[in-house]
Amino acid sequence: MPDPRFLVVRLGALGDIVHALPAVSGLRRSFPHAEIVWLTHPKWESLVASSGLASQIWTVDTRDISSLRSILKRIRRHRFDAAIDYQGLWKSASLPFLARVPRRIGFSSHTVREAGVPLLYTDRVRVNAAAHVTDQNAELSVRAGAHIPTSDAPLRVAESDVAAVRRRLAAADIQRYIVLSPGGGWRSKCWPAERYGALAAKIAEEFGLRSVINSGPGEEALSAQVIAAAGDATPIAFAGTLGELMALLRGADAVVAGDTGPLHLADALGARVVAIFGPTDPGRNGPYRRRGPVLRWENAQTTYKRGDAPDESLLHISAEDVQAALRGLRAVA
Repeated sequence: MPDPRFLVVRLGALGDIVHALPAVSGLRRSFPHAEIVWLTHPKWESLVASSGLASQIWTVDTRDISSLRSILKRIRRHRFDAAIDYQGLWKSASLPFLARVPRRIGFSSHTVREAGVPLLYTDRVRVNAAAHVTDQNAELSVRAGAHIPTSDAPLRVAESDVAAVRRRLAAADIQRYIVLSPGGGWRSKCWPAERYGALAAKIAEEFGLRSVINSGPGEEALSAQVIAAAGDATPIAFAGTLGELMALLRGADAVVAGDTGPLHLADALGARVVAIFGPTDPGRNGPYRRRGPVLRWENAQTTYKRGDAPDESLLHISAEDVQAALRGLRAVA
């Protein structure tokens, strides 16, 4: 019997791709000779490649008609046995459906965020909505025939990126450091910038370490707020490629972040993390490998409604609380 051909669909974003890696790794270990084609957005091609899980990586921009037409033709020609949609949105589910992949595996209506999406699947998998999203993804791999639901997927960091980061840190006279990542797509999930600044000051005072502020696209003003609030601690802002970010996170003594992509990427890279959670449930969306504490106010109310200001629950977590968590890591002794 020929080895199966799987189309894996996880277009984005950073943290969501990281949460899909163990499930795809379980699929790969269960079918070591299968062809696994991962379909993603061009922005995340290098991240998927760093996992080494895919036989091929195809990209598509769902906002570009020519890109959509091209990828649909390519999927049809390849004659996949099954498509696994780890994303569960109309834009991801429609691709294997329109390309007429005979078996299409996805989440049931109990889990998906957009109504009606499961109508596009032939196999609708009902999962525990409270389970970690990585374990939810694993259920799709199992439906595809995987006998290993999840498996670790070490990410490879290019030596050129490691060298580039070392040069930039050396230019700032930094060797050991802690990464603070204040940004994120939902402001309601983000701890206030001034508290990150206060934390940077405490890190410098107690541990004698400089902080490196991860600055994603469009987050320059946010990083400037953190640096201004840090005073004489003189943290530096760091903006670079995805590969350089991976090198920065892997080399850190610790990483402090909210429920955002850099937190989950740091966790996947083996970094020790302190996670600051507010409205989202860390049992469902927290660092999967738990290489460090998760801080969340005991009376926080779980919601996935997006807001443009920090959730009230985050205001109950002080810089002193996070500093104590860092101290407990013994990462900066």
